[in-house]
Amino acid sequence: QVQLVESGGGLVQPGGSLRLSCAASGFTLDDYAIGWFRQAPGKAREGVSCISSTVGSTYYADSVRGRFTILRDNVKNTAYLQMNSLKLEDTAVYYCARPRGRSCFNWGSPSRYDYWGQGTQVTVSS
Repeated sequence: QVQLVESGGGLVQPGGSLRLSCAASGFTLDDYAIGWFRQAPGKAREGVSCISSTVGSTYYADSVRGRFTILRDNVKNTAYLQMNSLKLEDTAVYYCARPRGRSCFNWGSPSRYDYWGQGTQVTVSS
């Protein structure tokens, strides 16, 4: 069955870096786009980034553009979110998700996705 498993979260100081992984199983990662979302306590789930299949076009929320990089390794069937220059406001649970198809059309809408990982906590604190 389709499964997404995130890892790599943790506690980091402001200005630090983390690399999140999203290991996919039950399907071929290259056949689908992959999105990353985050949810802070008391806030709605927010789209962070998306990478399309085939061409590998990337999209970012304004709040993370220039600091985060989304990557995919189709051989390992794993997607990544490299997070640099982390800020206090980046603290959240981060989720990867698989949309219905290859493109990142309307990627920021959670309803676009049909499979989600369990999430990994990222805490930015001094």
